[in-house]
Amino acid sequence: MRSSASVLFIAFSYLALLFVIAAWGDRRAEQRRSLVNSPTIYSLSIAVYCTAWTFYGSVGRAATTGPSFLLIYLGPTLAMLCGWMLIRKMIRVARAQRITSIADFISARYGKSGGIGALVALIAIIAIMPYIALQLKAITVSYGILTQYPAQDLPQLSLSGFLQDKAFWVALVLSVFIILFGTRHLDASERHEGMVTAIAFESLVKLFAFLAVGIFATFYLYAGPDDLLEQASAQLPHLQQRFGVDQVPGGALGWFGTLVLALLAFITLPRQFQVLVVENVNEQHLRRACWLFPLYLLLINIFVIPIALAGLLGGGATGEPDNFVLTLPLSAGLDWLPLIVFIGGLSAATSMMIVETIALSTMVSNQLVMPMLIRLRSLHLDQRQDLSGWLLGIRRIAIILILILGYLYHALIGDAYSLVTIGLVSFAAAAQFAPSLLLGLYWKGASRNGAAAGMIAGTLIWSWTLLIPGFALSGWLDTGFVNHGPMGISWLRPYALFGLEGWDIYTHSLFWSLLANVGLLVSLSLFSRQSSLEQTQAVLFTTALRPEAAQAAIWQGHASRYELFKLLSRYLGDRVSVQLMGNKRPTPEDDSPATPEMIAAAEHGLTGALGSATARILINSVVRGEALEVSSILSILDTTSQALEYNRRLEQKSKELARIGEELRGANERLRELDRLKDEFVAMVSHELRTPLTSIRAFAEILRDANQIPEDKRAHFLGIIVLESERLSRLIEEILDMARLESGRMTLHPVPCELTELIHRSIDAVSRLNEERGITPRLVLLPPPCPVVADPDRLQQVLINLLGNANKFADDSNPEVLLTLTSDGQRYRLSVEDNGPGIAEQEQEKVFEKFHQLERAQEPRSHSTPANRPRGTGLGLPISRGIVNHLGGKLWVEKGQRLGGACFVLELPIADGEHSSSN
Repeated sequence: MRSSASVLFIAFSYLALLFVIAAWGDRRAEQRRSLVNSPTIYSLSIAVYCTAWTFYGSVGRAATTGPSFLLIYLGPTLAMLCGWMLIRKMIRVARAQRITSIADFISARYGKSGGIGALVALIAIIAIMPYIALQLKAITVSYGILTQYPAQDLPQLSLSGFLQDKAFWVALVLSVFIILFGTRHLDASERHEGMVTAIAFESLVKLFAFLAVGIFATFYLYAGPDDLLEQASAQLPHLQQRFGVDQVPGGALGWFGTLVLALLAFITLPRQFQVLVVENVNEQHLRRACWLFPLYLLLINIFVIPIALAGLLGGGATGEPDNFVLTLPLSAGLDWLPLIVFIGGLSAATSMMIVETIALSTMVSNQLVMPMLIRLRSLHLDQRQDLSGWLLGIRRIAIILILILGYLYHALIGDAYSLVTIGLVSFAAAAQFAPSLLLGLYWKGASRNGAAAGMIAGTLIWSWTLLIPGFALSGWLDTGFVNHGPMGISWLRPYALFGLEGWDIYTHSLFWSLLANVGLLVSLSLFSRQSSLEQTQAVLFTTALRPEAAQAAIWQGHASRYELFKLLSRYLGDRVSVQLMGNKRPTPEDDSPATPEMIAAAEHGLTGALGSATARILINSVVRGEALEVSSILSILDTTSQALEYNRRLEQKSKELARIGEELRGANERLRELDRLKDEFVAMVSHELRTPLTSIRAFAEILRDANQIPEDKRAHFLGIIVLESERLSRLIEEILDMARLESGRMTLHPVPCELTELIHRSIDAVSRLNEERGITPRLVLLPPPCPVVADPDRLQQVLINLLGNANKFADDSNPEVLLTLTSDGQRYRLSVEDNGPGIAEQEQEKVFEKFHQLERAQEPRSHSTPANRPRGTGLGLPISRGIVNHLGGKLWVEKGQRLGGACFVLELPIADGEHSSSN
């Protein structure tokens, strides 16, 4: 028997060590030298899954039901080995949406619904209450055994005498420790790097302790595994039957049900979601965790059966099988090993309670208390300057209340179930989050109403089939309804609901609860309408792994920078708020509007501290406008396609008519646009034709009526008439070229020609235009020969058109034009780039449409160029592309990389038998 004082001193010293490790981890994070940015630390933190249930209860379950304890660990192993893409998607969504808990995750998926978040938080508290009781029971019982062994009259739990109950004081002490551990400051990122570091350390401690007692039981009490098995076979005649597969409750169906239960719980338990998703700093860490965490599970379970066999053989162990891990070394009279085992069990229990209570307190604060306080105008929260203290206070009070609730469950029902049984009750409750979470990640049609109804129904069935019978078996309720059903209605018996008998109670509860959960989720989603925000969030969640998926909202609202800063500082403090405002502190006189990006960043920051639903409410309180999601168009189209699918089943003919009507409306709009463009074209061509005709007529009349004109003026007037006639001919020729291209009657005469020579000839042809604007084109060309097969005249027509465009749209103050000719060995690429305003991305294909012309606000005017109109017919580029396509090449426009303006790119194949290398 060891003194209580020494055991308590060791326990408190260990907790103090954890606090030092956590503080060290937080300090390193503040110095930007993070300890948790390691796949090994991440993998060890996931091992918080191994609680006191694993440390003590696995041996107890193995001793009573054989190898079924392995199912609790095969489920997470399968999740990590086969479901890593799912976890990666959850991490990707959580990072983009600034998720802080599983309640926040599900709330954000279903339109950032505060009601859904509150529902998940309430269910999580009810679900985890038994699990926290499990840890308190393990700590209390192990402390009693360590200090009173070999006495058998260990203290019984007593609600009436809670002040004498050690479990009550354990709960209070741990609540103070967890408050110091996890709520020292408000972190807008909601990552607890110190906590994760300490949890990883505890994972090593409990693994070392369990391996130590396993080695002791196998190689100290016995001569090794062979000797242990031989003695077990000789002394325990029913050993083979006890350890057979058929001993698993419910048989093969029980195996499958427990496996599914463990797999779903591994993903949905709040503490597992916290370490798997929220605390993840790099999704690449999953690569190592996918094999390192299963390896950890293998190591911590490798001695479970040897310890169970040693305990069953006697080995000096006494009491419940759950206690074999501690009573085996005590029975051998060892001093140091029982203390190591106690610290290992304390690590297993405290790590779970730390992460679980921090996760639950975040849910209580963000999903339950703060939304309610914000709506209570009597508190005048909007007049308070700093509410970060309130947030921390709420979370600290929540931690105390959560642990007290766990203690109450421990005092009321703890003796009725073993450690494993209590844990499975919590697993079945946490599994109720799985349908809403998993279907929400892959089915866009899952709706808020369906998710809420499904979780409520599933939780009620879980309560009836597992939670309430536990209180009855503990003596707090009459057991008559368990055996015979309420009011004698046998088909409502909790363990044989609707007459389903012969199943183990956990598979039975899981089957009925998930059937109701999934059934209501799917059916109500099919026949309910999603809000626009819900539609958008559905798209963002389901497409999270696509690179092009948008992850942020753009606010089209109005708020002053100072109003936004006041809101942020009220909840996040000044330092974080200034960072979110671009490191500039607005003054009360600053009424300049906040940018949409700044508003989105503010919502992002508030989401980290308060949750997505509360953040949306607060942003809406200062932003006068609506948030438009980047993916709203995609969401609307997606919802429309779903509606069409449903209508196809119900009203095929109506759907066809609607589709045809939509096509006709689109065609009609296109025809109207073409008609408008043609009207503009006819007006423009009429103007262009009238200008040279007017000049020709005017100068011809002068020559006809004036007989005494000096010869030099006569020659000048005749030259003008010739130039205008040529201009008129070119205009008519372009119209004819376009007609030939459209009808397929344009004939080209391709011959071998030299591309560099054609480029120089084209530059000479537009030299007068270049001189007028002061442009000297820069040339970066391949040395000749550059052979191509083309129609020289038509190709020169294309080059002149591109050069003319570059001349026209180059910058007015300092015009520049750059021609670059390169080759990849198969094709020549000619880039004609200017330093003008460029062409918007949405206009880059339109410039090749007939009659389409770009506006140019600063274009030089002439008597023949109307305001804001480019000189030309709008046919040059369509004709050029048609000619290039006929020559087997390509023509497109992109943003210039060197001069920053428009860059027209012409590609032509190299003539056969010749090669060139890129410069």
